[in-house]
Amino acid sequence: MRDVTINAGEQVRRAAEIIRGGGVVAFPTETVYGLGANAFDELAAARVFEVKRRPFFDPLIIHIANKGQLGDLVTDIPPLAEKLTDRFWPGPLTVVLPKKTAVPDIITSGLPGAAVRMPSNNIALQLISAAGVPIAAPSANLFGYVSPTSAEHVRSQLGDSVDMVIDGGECDVGIESTIISFMGEQPTLLRPGGTALEDIEDVIGKVTIPANSDLKNQSPGRSDQHYATSIPLVLVDDITGINDVNAGLIALAPNSDIGDIGKFTKVEYLSSNGDLREAACNLFAAMRRLDNSGVGLIAALPIPKTGLGLAINDRLARASRKGVHI
Repeated sequence: MRDVTINAGEQVRRAAEIIRGGGVVAFPTETVYGLGANAFDELAAARVFEVKRRPFFDPLIIHIANKGQLGDLVTDIPPLAEKLTDRFWPGPLTVVLPKKTAVPDIITSGLPGAAVRMPSNNIALQLISAAGVPIAAPSANLFGYVSPTSAEHVRSQLGDSVDMVIDGGECDVGIESTIISFMGEQPTLLRPGGTALEDIEDVIGKVTIPANSDLKNQSPGRSDQHYATSIPLVLVDDITGINDVNAGLIALAPNSDIGDIGKFTKVEYLSSNGDLREAACNLFAAMRRLDNSGVGLIAALPIPKTGLGLAINDRLARASRKGVHI
């Protein structure tokens, strides 16, 4: 397994060759690190599922470097989808559109829509351009576990099972993309993420938000339990009910209203001042640190349900043991 630095164009070229040859490469995006393969190569895509131990019912997001590639993947781009991509691409927004037959069914898990986004990370864009094909890429971690926001996170879980890791440093956003489907009559939120729902609705109007039970298997990262830590994680409305002598805590920011934090072995604040963008960027790394700190329980306080808080709460809820909330 070979690592590359941010400006190593020759190494990116070699990674592109691996993609074209049917291999898999872990690479940085602004959201999390992805595990990429040629989106038109069903055997390479099958290897992505194998390396991640990902069930085949969980579709992959296809990454493109320019909007011209979108026409190679989908049959129709509704006006509202056009407005969204004009506004938020490149960036942490995925749109689901009717797929062309050239997109293998394994990529979409047999669904008629392809999930596509254009990342804003320069290394990702360089890799896709150099490969000359769209790259299908879920997060570069074992299925169900905390998403990777650094190359070291990738190495710790996937080891030598990938052909190459591109080390582009820490991810800027740190939480996966928002997914909006245009497969029905109305735009539908399949997954909250790095683009705030309020910002999306400012562009295209009201977005349908289905019940979580209706989203299972319809979008990447929607399984009942996802982003899991090895240590049990529970959601709490306040910390008074936590009496574990060896517990860790996740909270948005230092705040006197939290209560007696002295009883926690380790506390992870996601932001110094309550900034939700900073909190989203730090979430997965904070979960990993607590998971490796030796605590026996992780408690997480809810995040304000505005902006990226919706996505953060979603990840915490599905990282908890069967959505435990006490």
